[in-house]
Amino acid sequence: MATHPTRTRVAKPHRDIIVIGASAGGVTALLALVETLPADFPAPIFIVQHIGADSKSVLPEVLGRVTPLTVKHAVDGEAFAAGTIYVAPPDHHMLLEDEKVLVKRGPKENRFRPSIDALFRSAGYGYGPRVIGVVLTGYLDDGTSGLWSVQRLGGLAVVQDPRDAQSPAMPANALEFVTADHIVPLAQLGSLLVQLTAEPAPKKPRVTKAELDLLGLELAIAKAGNAFSLGVIDHGQLTSFTCPECHGALTQLIEGQLLRYRCHTGHAYTVSALLGEVTQSVEGFLYQAMRGMEETHMLLRTLEKHFVQAKQPAVADLFRRKAEESGAQARQMHEAILTHDSLSGDLQFQQKGH
Repeated sequence: MATHPTRTRVAKPHRDIIVIGASAGGVTALLALVETLPADFPAPIFIVQHIGADSKSVLPEVLGRVTPLTVKHAVDGEAFAAGTIYVAPPDHHMLLEDEKVLVKRGPKENRFRPSIDALFRSAGYGYGPRVIGVVLTGYLDDGTSGLWSVQRLGGLAVVQDPRDAQSPAMPANALEFVTADHIVPLAQLGSLLVQLTAEPAPKKPRVTKAELDLLGLELAIAKAGNAFSLGVIDHGQLTSFTCPECHGALTQLIEGQLLRYRCHTGHAYTVSALLGEVTQSVEGFLYQAMRGMEETHMLLRTLEKHFVQAKQPAVADLFRRKAEESGAQARQMHEAILTHDSLSGDLQFQQKGH
């Protein structure tokens, strides 16, 4: 009797990579989330919470008090494991590659390091349909581009209901450019993640080589690769704009309806972040101009007093009139600064009536 070899069934991969981004109000939201997760949660969780570069992060200790899961700062090169929450350390990007966590000081994205977009993008690029991307409360729009990439590569996009968020701008901006698979209040997020991690991951969607090449390039840049030598300028449309941080040439990138910019040294911006940086620079120039006018005014007043004491009234009167003119110009500049709006995502969000 013929025998047939036993076929070993290969288990289908599940949605077992969870990436979460939060900013303003994020610590409170993360505490509320992790305390609802069970001790046998079957996936690793990777969290980027915006924090100042010079700040000490105690987020792992804070979260560890309310969850049975292991919580720790990510360590460069360590293999990640289910049931562990990895938090990006200050001033470092946290990335995923080859079943390991990478902790790198690549260029800032949207003025942030760690960047939510960088984490999400690396997860989508490496794990596709296995990924669940979650955008929580926060200002501006870090996370929007990364969430778009997660979904484009077959992962799920989950967004906190903006009406439920302490700072609704970040989830609202994500929803403007990404059709979320789930929009939930914080109280329902934990149970949703438990449900989603039990689902098998679908097949990878078809993605163009150009898209994959760009994602791979951006992952290399986030790992501190040289953006110029990697050819970032060749992957988009070179613009006449310059990077507010380093004044490098900016290349325009398009993801669906989302415009982004990356400079030849590696810094990256959404439109909102770029507008915010540019208008902040303009404000700095306005203050410098006002300072120059006020210094001119003080010098002219000093000269006026000198010629009064020297009993040269005609010359003193000339400097007095010039001083009054410069004083008026300084006051006008001061009014311009006070009325100068920052054209950032926050302002756009307010103008939409949210």
